[in-house]
Amino acid sequence: MVAPTTSITNCHTSINELYVFGDSLSDIGNVFNATEGFHPSSPPYFQGRFSNGLVWVEYLASGLALTPKQNTNFAYGGATTGSGNINRIPDLLTQVDGFIKIHQQVDRNALYILWAGANDYLHSMSNPSVSISNISQAIQSLAKVGAKKILVANLPDLGNIPATRNSPYSSILSSATIAHNLSLVKSLDILKQKLGHDSQMIMLDVHSLYKEAIANPTKFGFINVTEACLNKLATCGNPDKFLFWDGIHPTTAAHQILAKAALKELKTTYSFPPLPELLQ
Repeated sequence: MVAPTTSITNCHTSINELYVFGDSLSDIGNVFNATEGFHPSSPPYFQGRFSNGLVWVEYLASGLALTPKQNTNFAYGGATTGSGNINRIPDLLTQVDGFIKIHQQVDRNALYILWAGANDYLHSMSNPSVSISNISQAIQSLAKVGAKKILVANLPDLGNIPATRNSPYSSILSSATIAHNLSLVKSLDILKQKLGHDSQMIMLDVHSLYKEAIANPTKFGFINVTEACLNKLATCGNPDKFLFWDGIHPTTAAHQILAKAALKELKTTYSFPPLPELLQ
């Protein structure tokens, strides 16, 4: 449970806009719109999301009392960190570059979210150093045009999700995840020194959150943390009790938990209005 907070008392510590860059874990309909509603199919997927409901950045925006107009989303399902526009899907660097071309000077009180990397390993087994370099470059590009509040998420154990758990690549993906996350911590530490004290970077530890949910599912209200709710277009009867919606993506219930964790991290630095009941 995330406790309600007091009203914003200092406009300089508030967050007044959200800009999101990443892949299907944060996509709120970009791929759906680009394919004219073909992918992901709805139903069973929810209105262009790769889940059965809203995704975490939408719950986070609600927790920050931001309207949809204050939540700009560039995330595309299938995006890598920077291997080019595979299947015309803009990677993380392309998403950030596109944003910067439009915004030569950005809002210092906006929050910039970057979460990508899973597709680097699930589809091409990228070298973690390359993926981290791409993420670092994306952060520096945003900082160069004035971004001061940046949240970066690490990766859950990619070898311990329904799509990979029993595959021959499970241990390789788990090792790649560990290498990615360790390198990300080091990279962010270096960037904090490089960008100066007025740049605030927060890491959302998704890896630990997933690990805890799998080890202690009842704490999070789950009864199944190993299987996908969705199986060949047939859905389970109680998706809110599942961690995974399909072989890769979390349920909207899990997305709410991610949003709560992000708010908890942000609360250590910023002030927010009271949270809606959904996130309490």
